[in-house]
Amino acid sequence: MSEEPEKKKGMSAGDRNEDRNTEGKPLEATGTGTEPGSREAPGQKSQQEQERKSDEKPEVEPEAATELRDEQGHRYLSPEAINAWRISGALGSIVYWLVPLGYGALSMGGDMWPEWPAYVLGVIFLTYTILEGTVIPWVRWKRWRYHVDRNEIDLRRGLFIVTRTLIPIKRVQHVDTRQGPVYRQFGLASVTVTTAGDMHEIPALSEPVADELRKTISEYARIAREDL
Repeated sequence: MSEEPEKKKGMSAGDRNEDRNTEGKPLEATGTGTEPGSREAPGQKSQQEQERKSDEKPEVEPEAATELRDEQGHRYLSPEAINAWRISGALGSIVYWLVPLGYGALSMGGDMWPEWPAYVLGVIFLTYTILEGTVIPWVRWKRWRYHVDRNEIDLRRGLFIVTRTLIPIKRVQHVDTRQGPVYRQFGLASVTVTTAGDMHEIPALSEPVADELRKTISEYARIAREDL
């Protein structure tokens, strides 16, 4: 008898089972490297998949990511509107101050004009200037909200009395964005919506939000006109 059968006969049962299991199968490395045929640990594989998915996510504008809404889903304006309105109010108060200053100059020129109205007007306009630079812009921002869908544009604003305006999308004729020097300083813009008989404004939006809102309203208006 040859030596080969004797060797096989002397092999243990576990060795023969291992030979049968590995027969015809390619050898696989058990390391954690990145070479071909290597296996990755489950934790390492899931971590790499998460990193790859995070890299594939589109970038989101900071304003859109932190957009503020109320309980009903209505959107607030940009928080930068408060600072922009404070500067606009301060510039506008310069015109108001011309009234008490002009009256004071006239009262100093003769006895025909009493001086006390100048002091009263000065106190009134001083109080208004302080409120315009502190409280009024914040209250105005807090009350201003808007909502846009395929059917209508819902606007809510007001300082002491809240006014609500509903604009049917099918009545929208033109949508535009506007940006003055103060808004440009804070990266803000307004969206104006023109209908058959009026023009409405959504003020103090960030530039990306204003551009996106203008495109959305224009698209909704186009679809509404096609459905007529």
